Amino acid sequence: MEQHVTPCEDAPPPLMYRVERPVFDEAYLHTQLLHPRERSPKTIRQRLAQQLHCSSERAKAIALSFLPILTWLPSYPVKEYLFGDLVSGLSTGVMQLPQGLAYAMLAAVPPVYGLYSSFYPVLLYTFFGTSRHISIGTFAVISLMIGGVVVREAPDSMFMIQALNGTATNTTVFIDTEARDARRVHIAVVLTTLVGVIQLVLGLLRFGFVAIYLTEPLVRGFTTAAAVHVFISQLKYLLGIQTPRFSGPLSALHSVTAVFSDITSTNVTTLIVGGVCMVVLYCVKDLNERFKKRLPVPIPGEIIVVMVSTGISYGLSLSENYQVDVVRTIPSGLLPPAIPDFSLLPNLVTDSIAIAVVGFSMGISLAKIFALKHGYSVDGNQELIALGLCNFVSSFFHTFAITCSMSRSLVQESTGGNTQIAGLLASMVVLLVVVAIGFVFQPLPQTALAAIIMVNLLGMFKQFRDIPALWRTSKIELAIWLVAFVASVLLGLDLGLLVALGFAILSVIYRTQSPKSVILGQVLDTGLYCDVDEYEKAAECTGIKIFHSNSSIYFANSDLYLNALKEKTGVDPVHLQAIRKARKRKLKKESAERESQNHKSPQKMSAVVKLDLELGVTHEVVAGGGSQNHLEVQGNGQVAETHTESDSEETRFLEPLCPVHTLILDWTPVNFIDSVGAKAIKLVIKEYAAVDVCVFIAGCSRTLLAELRTLQFFTGVVAPEMVFPTVHDAVLHCRRRTAPPTITAIQ
Repeated sequence: MEQHVTPCEDAPPPLMYRVERPVFDEAYLHTQLLHPRERSPKTIRQRLAQQLHCSSERAKAIALSFLPILTWLPSYPVKEYLFGDLVSGLSTGVMQLPQGLAYAMLAAVPPVYGLYSSFYPVLLYTFFGTSRHISIGTFAVISLMIGGVVVREAPDSMFMIQALNGTATNTTVFIDTEARDARRVHIAVVLTTLVGVIQLVLGLLRFGFVAIYLTEPLVRGFTTAAAVHVFISQLKYLLGIQTPRFSGPLSALHSVTAVFSDITSTNVTTLIVGGVCMVVLYCVKDLNERFKKRLPVPIPGEIIVVMVSTGISYGLSLSENYQVDVVRTIPSGLLPPAIPDFSLLPNLVTDSIAIAVVGFSMGISLAKIFALKHGYSVDGNQELIALGLCNFVSSFFHTFAITCSMSRSLVQESTGGNTQIAGLLASMVVLLVVVAIGFVFQPLPQTALAAIIMVNLLGMFKQFRDIPALWRTSKIELAIWLVAFVASVLLGLDLGLLVALGFAILSVIYRTQSPKSVILGQVLDTGLYCDVDEYEKAAECTGIKIFHSNSSIYFANSDLYLNALKEKTGVDPVHLQAIRKARKRKLKKESAERESQNHKSPQKMSAVVKLDLELGVTHEVVAGGGSQNHLEVQGNGQVAETHTESDSEETRFLEPLCPVHTLILDWTPVNFIDSVGAKAIKLVIKEYAAVDVCVFIAGCSRTLLAELRTLQFFTGVVAPEMVFPTVHDAVLHCRRRTAPPTITAIQ
């Protein structure tokens, strides 16, 4: 015997949700159902005592938070982690060497200072940082921002010297590079000190949240623009031509113009060396990407290019024979610490704030990505403190500002790095080069460093792919990306960041001032209410309009909220008041016309009365000047019909001005309301009451209700009985209030 089993036979029964309770309003909830806890306010002394109390546990917690290395180093699993950290540290250190030399060129300081900046900060971050995978050190965007400030404060024109060339009339102008470089190093060091102070103070004041204002589209558009600036700045090194370095608005356009105007003097040997280096680096990066699962360690393309190009440059004497610019002097050993020249501080405050915020934003965003991937947490405030200490302390050892590098961090994580022991080992590799073999890199062609920088920008240029993706998902975020990119390219990175940040804040204001406003309707046989324009099953309640707007109500959008309310519901109290006044004037005019007619023809009126008495119709002049007609047809016990003109006039006057008698404001999405918004809502409730339209509020959170009580919202025309916990409570209350009274027959 065949058995037919329908698919729904084995399905579990639906989970039912049954609640039977009275309709609640806020007056009942606050006084009867909910009983707020009584809390005595703490005095300032009690609060200070609570914050400043000291105990052994609190001291231990502070020490562990300030030195995160103490939380993981005592339990460091040597057998599991050491080999991975060793391989990762060596790979990252080998990559950090050429990048440190190259990014020093972006910062407009001699290359050796890039090596210093790749050692001291990395060493310090090992002890104070909370991320286990990011690689601290030089980074293209920060180096370029520093270079822009340094060139602005110490341009080449300040160090031009005229020298006699045989005769008094024949002079040669040249630049005193030693004095220029020394001055630029002083400026970069002071700028780094100020950046460190700002980051340290923000971290101690628990301002780690500042990075949230640099939204992801803003950061990606900004870094893409920085990549454009970096690429343009390296063209002269790639081509081997001498052009001045520009800073400020339109510096990118000036740089491109200068390069192309002098392109005929390109050094062909320099271009060939740089082009070959770029091709090799690109191929190595492509191989690393294609075979990253098979390769135990990425191929160190940068160090290979540096070593080979250095050897070729030394063997062929490219500097003397082919006029190829090389790194030249790299002093061995570390410089002694020195106090920065703080007299330069006043001109650098604005730039240091921008560099501090951008550097922290880069670091915390990448740190959070790795923390989420590997299942641990990072502390934004401690990251600020760590970066601040790295910049501040290192600046006394002649470094420039640093942050984390995307490319090196990916290498450090992908090669098996588990902790900052990998970063510590990477800094030891840099130290070895600085102390022992720094002189080896003196013949290194600058065009090879330019090639390293340009190829490392590929990842940033891939961010142009964000444009079609954002076009499909969010036009506002696309606008933020484009504004950040265009402003940073045209105005420079400092002003561009400021413009982009201002535009991002304006976009938030725009969203609050242009929320989506809808009319809700009830889904049949449920307590659910949805947009009637979007869902077929949602039907409006007769005589009730439920208004929903997904924004808070404050001074900037309270008028817009009220305008949307009147437009969506179709109920404008000002318009209804005008209709009522027009009716009243019309009735007064008709009444006056009837009175004048009655005074003009009294004889005719008496004749009509006499005639109508015979027909059973009476006319009575009433006090208001009108007349009443009573048709008294007697017979068979029938009740006489009565037609009253004044009654019909009153009925016409009292007819509802609008089919909507109730408005319900759904405040479920309202997070806050200020005094301006509260006054506006009270005023509109009063206006609607004047035209017999009741307004109720539903869905307020307890926090919002506390704000309303603080603002003394429940006074005058507004009472707690007008506020309901849900929209359904408000609808049931309105239906009962407007239901016709039940008539009981008398027998």
